[in-house]
Formats: sequence, structure tokens, C-alpha cells
Amino acid sequence: MKPYPLQCKPEFKERVWGGRALEQFGHQLPDGPIGEGWMIGDHPNGTTSVVNGELAGMGLDQIREQFGEVFFGSKGFSKKNGRFPLLIKLLDCQDDLSVQVHPNDHYDRLPAGELGKTEMWYILDAKPGAKIIYGLKDGVTREQLAAAIDEDRIMDCLNEVTVEAGDSFYIPSGTVHALGAGVLVAEIQQNSDSTYRLYDYGRLGLDGKPRELHIEDSLNVIAYEGSGATFMKTELDRSNAWLTLARSPFFVTEKGQVQGDWPLQTTPESFIIHIICDGTGTIRYADGELTVKPGECYLLPANLGDYTLSGEMTVLRSYLP
Repeated sequence: MKPYPLQCKPEFKERVWGGRALEQFGHQLPDGPIGEGWMIGDHPNGTTSVVNGELAGMGLDQIREQFGEVFFGSKGFSKKNGRFPLLIKLLDCQDDLSVQVHPNDHYDRLPAGELGKTEMWYILDAKPGAKIIYGLKDGVTREQLAAAIDEDRIMDCLNEVTVEAGDSFYIPSGTVHALGAGVLVAEIQQNSDSTYRLYDYGRLGLDGKPRELHIEDSLNVIAYEGSGATFMKTELDRSNAWLTLARSPFFVTEKGQVQGDWPLQTTPESFIIHIICDGTGTIRYADGELTVKPGECYLLPANLGDYTLSGEMTVLRSYLP
């Protein structure tokens, strides 16, 4: 079978902090407050299926089993569980998310087969004054944080950052963080659903009950001496060139502004994922052409080879290092 860019049907997740903003991308949302669109995923809690081309109707797990390294590349599998290594999301945050932290792959209390979670955020849109929580204040120790939690003053220990569209945040495992109300985010992460909540504003969940906190696990996995988290503004000074937003052991994510034709190629080592942030254009490849628009995500097989991004649009590119 000849390779081509794969587009998947998103798996939408109802969240107490979600809304309806993902409809602006043309997505058909189920009822309720939708906080997450899992755009490309191969996880027990959500596996996306292809909607275009010869593989339409097949889940990413089935494609992995049938085409393996040829499609996903020699690096294209988690060493821990053999699955597709990344999970790509769009997040609609109409309310503050819980203050949380993610473990690394080696935390001994992870469920069997589950990965840790290093991730990055790219802010697609933000209401004026929107903020996120990003890390602990300098010098906060486990003991100080535990005391602050007991005394209901955890916010005294946390850094807040005001955000705007185009901001990028790298969030290694061990980083305390929380998205705030009023942001729309593209998230590239390890293929994991492991989240430990430190604080949730006394909020009730969708079931009307207080949401579970995971204080001991959180205190265990926080990187108190610093996790290596970084953030940056991402203005581009030229088109058809990549700006690196995040480089981790698990993924590399870059931003580019397409103007006209931009010839590119995949390699046998890794698939490529493109997220269309704004503008419109096409992806041309040996056997066809796809028209693309904002809010769409495409998985380009490792054996696709030469392809061209064309048009006027901002795109993110992610691949395995």
C-alpha cells in the first residue's frame, strides 16, 4: 500500500472545565462541556481511527500492528509498551484546570504498561489576561509544599504566567502546572493518561462529587530542584523555516510559517505530525494532495518521503528525536 498523510476522527472528552470552542474548527462535538480532543492517539482510554484514504475506518492500533515500522519508523514505538509513542490533543479551557503534575516513566506506582508524561503546550488563542500555573516558586521544598497544602494555601507556592497566542511551554515530567480559563491549546505529549492532582479549587466533578486528589503521588514525583521546564515567545522572522519549540527525549516540536511551496520529507526513523494552527493550504505528496485547515492534525508515515506544504498557514511539526 502506498503511504499517504493520515487524518483521524478525534476522540472528544467531556471535562468539567471544558466548553464548545473546538466547534470553531468544524468538529462535531458530543453534548456537554468538551475539554479535550484527542486528535491522534493509540491509548486504552482513547484510540483514534483514520477517516481518509485506503485505511479509513482502521484504528491507529490496527495500523501499528499491520504496518509497524514501515509506517511509524524505526523509532516509532514506545520502548516500554510497544504502542505509538505520542498523544496529540486540542484543549478548550473555559475554566481553570486542576493544579497537577505528571510522573516519569520510572515511577514505581504507575499502572502496568502506562508511561510517564512529558508534554508541551502551544497557545492557539488566549483571552486577555489569561494565565497558567507553571512551576513552583524558587526554593519551595517538599516539606513547605506539603504544609501549604495542609493549610489550604498552595497558591502561595506556585508561579503564575500571563499568556497570549503563540506562547510555547515545555513541561517535563515533575513540573507542577495548570492551564487557566480562557486558553485554547495544542498539546503534544507522551502517550499517557497519568495525571496527579494537587489542588482543584474545591470543585465538584461531572458526577457532582469532589474530584479525587493525589497528594502523596504528587509530592513523590515533583522535581523540586527544577525539571528543565522552559517557555518562549515564538514570533517567526522568516517563512519556510523551523523554529524549535521543544526538544525532549520523547519528541521534537517545531513551528513554521508556510508561504508558497515548502518542500520537505520524512525519514525512515520517524513519522511526522503536522498540526495546522491558522491559515489554509495543502499537503502534496507523490500520489495526491490534501486541502488542510486550522484545527486539523495529520500523521505522515515515515515512508512517505518527499512532500510539500503549500499555501499561507502556521503549522507545528513533531517527530521523534
